[in-house]
This record gives sequence, structure tokens and C-alpha cells, in this order.
Amino acid sequence: MKFTIHNPIDEGWYADPEARFYEGKYIIYVTHSQPFDDQHNHSCFVSEDLTHWEKIENIIDMEGFPWAKCAIWAPTIEEKNGKYYYIFASNDIPHKSEVGGLEIAVSDSPTGPFKALLDRPLVGEFHNGAQPIDAHLFKDDDGTMYLYYGGWKHCNVCKMNDDMTGFVPFEDGEIFKEITPPDYVEGPCMMKRGDKYYFMWSAGNWSNGTYRVNTCIADSPCGPFKEASTILSTGDSTIATGPGHNGFLYLPETDQYLMVYHRHNPAIKDGNARFLCIDRMDLDDNGNIMPVKMTEEWEYDE
Repeated sequence: MKFTIHNPIDEGWYADPEARFYEGKYIIYVTHSQPFDDQHNHSCFVSEDLTHWEKIENIIDMEGFPWAKCAIWAPTIEEKNGKYYYIFASNDIPHKSEVGGLEIAVSDSPTGPFKALLDRPLVGEFHNGAQPIDAHLFKDDDGTMYLYYGGWKHCNVCKMNDDMTGFVPFEDGEIFKEITPPDYVEGPCMMKRGDKYYFMWSAGNWSNGTYRVNTCIADSPCGPFKEASTILSTGDSTIATGPGHNGFLYLPETDQYLMVYHRHNPAIKDGNARFLCIDRMDLDDNGNIMPVKMTEEWEYDE
């Protein structure tokens, strides 16, 4: 497999990537990185070769979300029974609206249009102190669908019900189970390799060079996640600052992982100036994720 990555993959301002491989194509779903009141929809980037990307705009049918007036952000998606379920945050509760939180939409296509599944937010309140933002769907090997989410330094996990309209309780009766790891701020992401669960999240401030990605390995999708190691940060890089809010892609042909994330250009002094990038995410001989090196261009030929 051979491809060349040019970072950023687009010169527009985009953030909060969720990366998937559907129907023979790599797809990255993103927030339009603008002031909250100007974030009215989402785009996705589609590629067959990881080098050339097509942008598809306005992938959400917003008529089904009349209460969502601003801050359409931080998407996640997962396929179930031939349909694609898309969750995103709306508004900036509790600051700007009494209605909002995590919304859910559905489509027959991985690129939309995604139409409202409910007539209300999927999660419209705070539970365990977690602001309902930054969702991440994870489908385990047995088909169980987990939803991770949370801002304000708290993270919850829930189990989706069969029709994706709500949740089922865990064995202990909890529905919103707090799993906040150390140094957590936002941007949860779950990856499974073998029988191990690799939980990733963002720490620091999204608008500056303190932003970074941490990880912890556990034996369960609910943790416990007690130890944090940083795998993506500004470090001594002169290329970019404040990388974070990551997703990932897996190339089974070569057993290679790719980190998909946003970062800042140090020459642009605007917190919203975030750019979409992809770099190698390698594991060491013990199965630990190694620090990710930020690049401007790199070639993969293995």
C-alpha cells in the first residue's frame, strides 16, 4: 500500500475529526472551526487513496433540529444494520440555550444527508458534571454500541439501545457511567486491539499550544482508566502547536494505525484556526502507542 499525506489535508479551518472506513472509502467528519454562532452544519472529507480528498458539505438535514441555532460541532458516526447513525453537539448548553446537547441523526449513506432520529436531543442534560459534547461511538466485537462523551473535565460512557434512540443500563443499574481518566478535558476516542481497550482523550486548552492527546489501556470498555500517557503534543515541534481531539484509521493490510487530528499553525494567532492532519500512530513491542510525530508531508509504502 502506498500513499502520500500532505498536512494539512485541506487549507480550510476544520476541527474535531472523526475518521472511519465505509464502503471502500476513508471518510473524515469535521466541525467547521468558526465562532459558535457561525457553525451551522458539518462537512466530511472522502478519499479512496488517503492522498486525494473530496469535500462534501452540509451533510446534516438541519430541518429536524429547529432548536439548534448555533455550535453544530464535534461529530461521531457508526454503522448498525446497514444504517449510519450520526451524533453531534448542538448549541453550547447551558450558556446559550436551554435546549441542546447531543443530537442523533441517521442516513442510508455514510456521507448523508443525515436526518433527525428523534424530536429532542439524545442527551440534553448534565450527568456526573459532564457537558453533553464531544461524542464518540464505539462498536465492540460483540456488537454492543457504546457512547463516550463529555466536556468540562468529566467523561461518561453509555450503552445504546437496539434502535439507537436511547440507552440501556449497565449491570449495576447505571445509565450514565462516569469513567473520567486523569488529565481529562474533552474529546474521548476508543480503539480496540485484540482484547485491550485503548482510550484516548484531549487535555489542555483547545485554543492554544497546551492542547494534547493522552491515552490509557484497560481490559474493559469502561476502564478503569487510571494512568495517562501523552502521545500527541506540541513538544519541540516547530511545525504546529496544540494538536488534539483525535480520531484514527486502521489499515489492516499492513497492521498500521493513523492518527487523525486537528492542530494550530503557529503563524496564525486565532484559536479557531485549526487544521485537519494525519500522521502515523505506531505501537511498540509491548503494544503501547508511541508518541506521534507531527509532519507536513510523509509517504507510506509498505
